[in-house]
Amino acid sequence: MRLVTVAHGTRNPAGNLVAEQLTAAAAHRLGVTGTSSYVELCEPLLADVMAQPARGGQHDGEETVVVPLLLSRGYHVAVDLPAAALRSAGTVTLTPPLGPHAHLTRALAARLLEAGAQVGQPVVLVSAGSRDPRGAADLQGAADLLAALWRAPVEVAAFAGSLPRPRDVIRPGHAVSPYLLAAGHFADRVAEDARAAGADLVAGVIGPHEAVVDLVVERALQSGQSTSRTSTRSPAST
Repeated sequence: MRLVTVAHGTRNPAGNLVAEQLTAAAAHRLGVTGTSSYVELCEPLLADVMAQPARGGQHDGEETVVVPLLLSRGYHVAVDLPAAALRSAGTVTLTPPLGPHAHLTRALAARLLEAGAQVGQPVVLVSAGSRDPRGAADLQGAADLLAALWRAPVEVAAFAGSLPRPRDVIRPGHAVSPYLLAAGHFADRVAEDARAAGADLVAGVIGPHEAVVDLVVERALQSGQSTSRTSTRSPAST
């Protein structure tokens, strides 16, 4: 098995480093080769990784498992990633995105505690957002999981889509939890809006938490059960 992860990508090098760290840790745990890729804004793009021929036959006959380092469903998961996977000459399994999942909830709670939040303190979970209603449903699912673990109300907000905007939800006394994997444009906006709204504190992004590594490994190991397994066309037929 070859592990390929795909993150959204950001112009912030620290944000892209998170994907590299998660990929390296998961590949080491699995005992396989691992490659980080991105949807946009950073190289290598997933489409380019999929189009690359096996070097010296290294991956001949190996299944490639693509794990999206994305937290919810949306256009990238539904359209962009399957299209990129079709550029491979071999067999590719595209797993579901990471969230919502209890492993992510563990990481979110850990970041809140690191920022000084108290269990039971009201939380606003903020995502970049999506026009896809499935993305909003996944964010609400993540909030429900966090509320159960944190034993407190967890409201949701996003910068795009149908959900309320952060400044309309965040109030003094709230702890703000970015539902973001890595630093970048949206993490900066979360911090800015939280300060403007008088939030008590802002947790760090999820980052390369051990619970996320656990989830990437789990997704890869469960790939045989995925319905997204595709024997892609050869380069000559594309």
